[in-house]
Amino acid sequence: MTTAAIILAAGRGTRAGGARAKQWQGLAGARVIDWTLRAFRAAPAIEVIALVLQPDEMGLVAPADGLITAAGGDTRADSVRAGLEALDGRGVDKVLVHDVARPCVTPALITAVIDALDDSAAAAPAVAVSDALWRGDAGHVAGIQPRDGLWRAQTPQGFDFAAIRNAHAAHAGDAADDVEVARAAGIEVAIVPGDADNLKITTAADFDRAARILRDRQRSGPSSDFDIRTGTGYDVHRFGPGDHVMLCGVAVPHDRGLQGHSDADVGMHAITDALYGALALGDIGRHFPPSEARWKGAESHIFLRHAMDEVRARGYRVTHIDCTLICERPKVGPHADAMRERLAAIAGLDAGRVSVKATTSERLGFTGRGEGIAAQAAATVMRP
Repeated sequence: MTTAAIILAAGRGTRAGGARAKQWQGLAGARVIDWTLRAFRAAPAIEVIALVLQPDEMGLVAPADGLITAAGGDTRADSVRAGLEALDGRGVDKVLVHDVARPCVTPALITAVIDALDDSAAAAPAVAVSDALWRGDAGHVAGIQPRDGLWRAQTPQGFDFAAIRNAHAAHAGDAADDVEVARAAGIEVAIVPGDADNLKITTAADFDRAARILRDRQRSGPSSDFDIRTGTGYDVHRFGPGDHVMLCGVAVPHDRGLQGHSDADVGMHAITDALYGALALGDIGRHFPPSEARWKGAESHIFLRHAMDEVRARGYRVTHIDCTLICERPKVGPHADAMRERLAAIAGLDAGRVSVKATTSERLGFTGRGEGIAAQAAATVMRP
C-alpha cells in the first residue's frame, strides 16, 4: 500500500507577473516549486511524487528517488489525469493532489489529509470564511452574501486512488479542483481544518507574503519542518605519473597526476563526503566501494551528483559549499573560479554559494614535501 502525491506544475499563470511561470520564480532563496517539493518530501507518509510539468520544462527539476514526471495537458483536469496515469500500477491506494503555487503547505497539513483518508474516500483542507461577503455590480455593493457554512478551499486534496481515477475518467471537461470531480461522482468529501498560511500565489503581492511566512518559519528555530545540518569532509591522494591533476572537476596541468581508484579528484571527494556527512550517510566508500571494479577510473562528478540527489530526496537544499585544497603545487588560484563554476553546475547551485580556495602547509608534512594533495570541505544543507 502506497501513498502518493500529484503536484500540478504545468500551469502558465500570468497574473503573478515575471518573465517565467510563477512556479519557476524565486521565493525566499529557492524557487516556488522547490519549497512545495520539500514540504511533500518531508511528509513521512509520502512515498512517491508525480510532478506534472510542461513537456519543455521536464529538465528544470533534478531527478531524485521517489520522483516521477508526467507531461501536463491543456486543462487542470487533463494534468491531474496525466498524474494519475503516471502512478497507475505502482500500488497506490491514497493520492493527494496539490497545486505547486501553494509553497507554504506544511508536512503537518499533508499528514492530516492523509490521516483523514483512513475514514473517508476523500478529504480536503479548508478555512471557514470569517469576513463579511458582498455581491458587487459595476464597482458597487449590490447585496450581502451570508457566510454561514462557507469555506475557502485549499490543497492538497486527498482521495482513494481508485475512486478519484474513476471519477476523472467519467468527468467531462475541466473542473475548479478535484473535490468538484469527486462530488460529481457521488463521493463524499470530508473537510480537514486548513491553514491560513497555506496561501496560493496568484498575484505579485503574494510572493512577498509567502516569503514572510517561510522566513518566519526559518527564524522560529528547528522543528520537524525546519532543519539545518553541516557536514565536513577530508581526503588525500598521492602524486604519481601523469601530466595533470583533477581538482574540483577541472583538469589542472602539472608534471604529475594523482593516484586513486577513481579519477582521484581530492576536492570533489571531500565535498561529496561533506554532503554525505550532513545527512549522516557515511562516506563515498560506503556508496561507491573501491573494491568494485566498475568504479575504477570513474569521474568524480558521479559521486557528487549522487550526494546531491540524496540531499534533494530527503527534502533538503544545499545552502553553501566550501572547499580548501592543501598543496605546494600546482597553483590553484588561477583555476579557482573555473572550479567554482564547475562545482556549481554539477550541484545545481549558484556559483555564489560555492567557495574554492587553497593554502600551503608551509613545506611541512607530506603536502609540504610535495608528495600529494589534501582537501577539506564543509557543506550546509537546510530543510525546508
